[in-house]
Amino acid sequence: MGHLTHQSEPKDVILHAFDWPYQLITERAEQIHLLGYKTVLISPPMKSFVHESGTKWWQRYQPQDYRVIENQLGNTLDFKQMVNTLEQHGLRVYVDVVFNHMANEAYQRQDLQYPSVQEMAAYQKDAKYYESLKLFGDLSEPLFTEEHFVEAFGIKDWQNTWEVQNGRITGGEHDPGLPTLKVCDRVVQVQQDYIKALKALGVKGFRIDAAKHLSIEHIKQVWTEEISEGVHIFGEIITDGGATRKEYALFLKPYLEETLLAAYDFPLFSTLYRSLQADGVLSDLVDPFTFGEALSRKRAITFAITHDIPNNDVFMPLIMSEELEWLAYCYVLCRDGGVPLIYTDLDTSGIKDSNGEPRWQNSWCDPRIQPMIAFHNLVHGKKMGVSEVSDDHFVCRRGDKGIVAINKSEQAKTVRLRWSKAMKNMVDGQLVHQDGTHIQFEIPARGYVMLIDEL
Repeated sequence: MGHLTHQSEPKDVILHAFDWPYQLITERAEQIHLLGYKTVLISPPMKSFVHESGTKWWQRYQPQDYRVIENQLGNTLDFKQMVNTLEQHGLRVYVDVVFNHMANEAYQRQDLQYPSVQEMAAYQKDAKYYESLKLFGDLSEPLFTEEHFVEAFGIKDWQNTWEVQNGRITGGEHDPGLPTLKVCDRVVQVQQDYIKALKALGVKGFRIDAAKHLSIEHIKQVWTEEISEGVHIFGEIITDGGATRKEYALFLKPYLEETLLAAYDFPLFSTLYRSLQADGVLSDLVDPFTFGEALSRKRAITFAITHDIPNNDVFMPLIMSEELEWLAYCYVLCRDGGVPLIYTDLDTSGIKDSNGEPRWQNSWCDPRIQPMIAFHNLVHGKKMGVSEVSDDHFVCRRGDKGIVAINKSEQAKTVRLRWSKAMKNMVDGQLVHQDGTHIQFEIPARGYVMLIDEL
């Protein structure tokens, strides 16, 4: 039974460059580096449907073939250039992998051969080109055929573990859905060959898409100790809360108990979302792990928003106001534990901010994000201790190096703490002077303060 062994605790901030073309990431590599990121997570690098007028983001999550990278974001050659350029700037590449299903192509064919007969013919017609894109394997043979899929039926009961892990994800009763792969030698071997090929190109981490839909057996067979060596792996298991919730018990708890892989910290997100609302209390953020409302620090991928939230109708109620989202980012980036993930896109949702601009298009380089990343990097490893907390404000220390304070109320809050030296506020660059035994500072209404000892 293969498990990931933790050699060191990941700490670096991940930029989720959601649905960014590889060439765009290459062009922005230096800026990404200068902003303090150390890792870039990209959308699934495999073959998926391409159209001259473009395709929707979800097409990237419908694989046609693992053996070549050819999708709307670029091809294998673009991918290699991107990895090499990011590496030159000290940046790691993490990739999204889709191992639960293949593309829904029922609208044009009845068989389950991947890639399709038409795609296989294209490989033969332009053999030299496709060989230049090949990651592994023999392109003259199909990747999967009907024997590698489970019987087709759509998921109806989303709290039935077997059904969720064997049924098809569909868009409704008239949608045939995404063909679900069977746990068998061929599927496991091909998926491992794909991971090995990407690791050989320099990929340092993997996000397991739709991990809730993969059986624990499937996950453990693919992600053996050898496969997991030297890379950071985390699963996407969406739950509606922590240990007291049924979804947690059904899907996330077995994953955490049976593997040592990391996961999106949806329990912490649920706690954070709830505490920032008008009827919530920030005291819930003091030690959520102890109460089963957060994952352990070494296994958590923390966030204020993921790509599913603004791009799927069912999750849209979880979008915070802009003010609250920045408070959430302050908490996620300044707390102790977890690997923070910063989401950005190219306006896939069409949701605009208060200035009428695409809401998350420039979140990665917003002037507010750089000091948060810098604070995170400066205080990493420093013990976190809560100094003051109420329903509306939260103040904590990071060893003797930093102080972070959050205020969700409509009024500014003055804080006076025993502290032995002057500090600099990374939000505005102002000094906070020490008066002998204490420092005093104001947390703006709906704002935050990040104080650092840089003197």
